[in-house]
Amino acid sequence: MTTSLDRILATLNSTEVGSIERIAERMRIAAADLRAIEQPDLAARADESVAALDRADVAEFKRLRAFIQSKVGHLR
Repeated sequence: MTTSLDRILATLNSTEVGSIERIAERMRIAAADLRAIEQPDLAARADESVAALDRADVAEFKRLRAFIQSKVGHLR
């Protein structure tokens, strides 16, 4: 499971730069990976972060991403 968590953290870290579409795609990947490791609450937060991007609410996106990164870090 550590490998999965490391992959999720790497995906989350890769959302620092890129187009909005690419960042949203990475967050969808993270959400799917979180569901795969039975973390539906965190996956839902990742989905919320994509919705925040769709609304151009960058502050909310960053808040959600930081929250997910923190929680995944604690799972390790």
